[in-house]
Amino acid sequence: MVRILLVDDNQLVRTSLRRLLEQHDDHWKVCGEASNGREAVASCQRLNPDLVVLDFKMPEMNGLEAAREITHRGHTPVLLVSMFLNEQLKEEARRAGVRATCAKERVGCVVQAVEAVLRNENYFSVNA
Repeated sequence: MVRILLVDDNQLVRTSLRRLLEQHDDHWKVCGEASNGREAVASCQRLNPDLVVLDFKMPEMNGLEAAREITHRGHTPVLLVSMFLNEQLKEEARRAGVRATCAKERVGCVVQAVEAVLRNENYFSVNA
């Protein structure tokens, strides 16, 4: 079973991502949710997920800050999703230890990115 932590400040987005991921593969299970970067870091320590799907723009601590904390403290891979994805953000994400990025609205991209990270590959979508 692959345990995924979902982090987004929008409950509807978290619900949609949960549905997408759990329906795509019977072995993918959302083990927890968080609504900001601080909660993400704490939840990651508590739940020890196999993967964190993390929004970029959130209150209290953004996705890049949270990704730095998460990757600094362990080996949990991070997928950064954003509606504001561009080349600069992708590069900043790489430097923060993020293993994959994709545009939140590109549903197929999210699934492809999760699959790549679970194969221990990096995935930085070509198109925003």
